[in-house]
Amino acid sequence: MSQGSTSFPPRTGARGPSKAKKQKPRKKRSILKTFFVLLFSMLLIIAAGLAYVVFKADDAIQHIGVDNDTVDIPAGESVKEKSVAMVLMGLDSRSHGGGLNTDVMMVAAFNPNTKSAVVVSIPRDSRIEVEGYRARKANGFYADFYSYGLKNGLEKEAAYADAKQEVSNVMSGLFGIDVKYASVINFQGFADIVDALDGVEVNVDMRMKYRDTADGTNIDLQEGFQVLNGDQALDFVRYRKSNDGRNMSSDFDRNRRQGEVIGALTDKLKSFGGAARIGSVIEAVGNNLTMNMPSREIKSLMTTYLGINRSDITFIPLEGNWKSPYVYLDEAKLDEARSALQAKMAE
Repeated sequence: MSQGSTSFPPRTGARGPSKAKKQKPRKKRSILKTFFVLLFSMLLIIAAGLAYVVFKADDAIQHIGVDNDTVDIPAGESVKEKSVAMVLMGLDSRSHGGGLNTDVMMVAAFNPNTKSAVVVSIPRDSRIEVEGYRARKANGFYADFYSYGLKNGLEKEAAYADAKQEVSNVMSGLFGIDVKYASVINFQGFADIVDALDGVEVNVDMRMKYRDTADGTNIDLQEGFQVLNGDQALDFVRYRKSNDGRNMSSDFDRNRRQGEVIGALTDKLKSFGGAARIGSVIEAVGNNLTMNMPSREIKSLMTTYLGINRSDITFIPLEGNWKSPYVYLDEAKLDEARSALQAKMAE
């Protein structure tokens, strides 16, 4: 008994403290295991999200651009290595819309070295005269070139492609740079992008109220800072006049508002909330935008300028004098725009 009483207690005592010491590592291992499970789950969710965005982007890009196999990009000529200029056109393709007249026209130059851009907006009624082309309003070129292509035997898609190229040629002559590409977005696409970002905050500079039953326009915006949904943002940039003749606007005001909204959208995309909605934005763009840029170049453009700030974009709205039926552009302002675009291409 004395041997038993002297041998068992130490063993029992040794086992007790040993058990107590091992409980803490188990708890730590349990916490670490839970942490890594959560981390792994988060990574899976992020990966799935990125895969979804990449899938959306690839699907959208294929719809937006031209087939990679039909265009060869020489070494050093890609948008990720060399400055590029393009003309951006917006048209009203609503059920009661205005056909192929481009009510929004901008020329943009992007520089990959400085990750910056210059965007020049052109009033829709501007008289544009370039050597080799008949003078006409800025908003009529795309429609006229498309109609001309159809009359000369081109199929519909070929006529659209030809019209884009001809507008690029006109803008190249006007600004003295190589405007290599052209894109067309319809008004619904603009509204869908704003909605995908849960609206855009702008300063509505005046009371805007105008209704036109012929084309379905019904603008009704109060003055002041506010968040606009897609349709309201579209009304904001399109507003020209009121039914009662008060609070009149102009193409120059419209161009200024276009720059304001683009800047606000750029900032919104930079925010965490905007980044979380990038898949919806890509889908909205893909459904409503066409470009004559190769699909792989569109992807390079997106990745090169991802994260660009509003402060990296210089907006220059052209101005002029109205003398029916044209706006005659101010030569000094036009020269300023030319110089800014040419400098951006040369940086």
